[in-house]
Amino acid sequence: MDDQRVDDQRSGARDPRSVAARIDTSAAHPRGLHPRIDTSVAHPARRYDYLLGGKDNFAADRESADRLIEAFPTMRTWAMENRAFLRRAVTHLAGEAGIRQFLDIGTGIPTSPNTHEIAQGIAPDARVVYVDNDPIVLAHARALLSSTPEGATAYLDADLHKPHEILAHPELRGTLDLSQPVALMLVAVLHFIPDSDDPHGLIAPLIQALAPGSYLVLSHVTYDFVPRETADRLNQIVGSEPFRARSTAEFATFFDGLDPVDPGVVPVQEWRAEHEPQPRPTSAEVGGLAGIARIG
Repeated sequence: MDDQRVDDQRSGARDPRSVAARIDTSAAHPRGLHPRIDTSVAHPARRYDYLLGGKDNFAADRESADRLIEAFPTMRTWAMENRAFLRRAVTHLAGEAGIRQFLDIGTGIPTSPNTHEIAQGIAPDARVVYVDNDPIVLAHARALLSSTPEGATAYLDADLHKPHEILAHPELRGTLDLSQPVALMLVAVLHFIPDSDDPHGLIAPLIQALAPGSYLVLSHVTYDFVPRETADRLNQIVGSEPFRARSTAEFATFFDGLDPVDPGVVPVQEWRAEHEPQPRPTSAEVGGLAGIARIG
């Protein structure tokens, strides 16, 4: 057994069920809440934090998540498996693929291990830019995100709906060299972009801006594996929120024109999960898809 796997076993990093135990909640909420924070309305980032066992959420987030759990009792399994996929994806890219730059959009409230912790644990000179537009995420990210001396991390308060602003941001330009390969990560993000907002059109400028040898990393909610009545109930609960679960075929179109990395588009809990605890959760228990593709 190699040293990396031994370290993973000691830390619990190989077990997605241990992710919740490593939530970093050391940064308290701001005493004076940011005017953009509406605590009466559930927010996806804070709801996800609650599903992962975090404490950086409000009553509306917890109530919304509990309703989702009532309709889909293994909702927390989806959250855990999604985080485990992020860990495996970054491990592959920083290790086998040799990627040293990561652009993580829709990062959410910092949850250890973060992209930079995983990447810099393999390659200390890795450089990571996080992007989100929730002020609680902003407060926590600036308090918690650090870097190895050899690498760098930055956080952008920006929105996927404005990809050109992300690309032109001085923090991004000062941290990443877009003439060199970058891993573009949109993990559990695109299902919050409805078709009317043209998700393909939003990510196209980001993909086009990246050097050959870059990678696109995606995960996404799907209803392919759940009964129709469960899907209908989940859609009722999210209500007026921008949300669009997509089929496997629809999700695969985000990789059109790119070179898929084995095993291609698969249920999120199955992507290169041979070293994860067995048996794996079923697709009906998780309801997610994942994939990585090489750009250029």
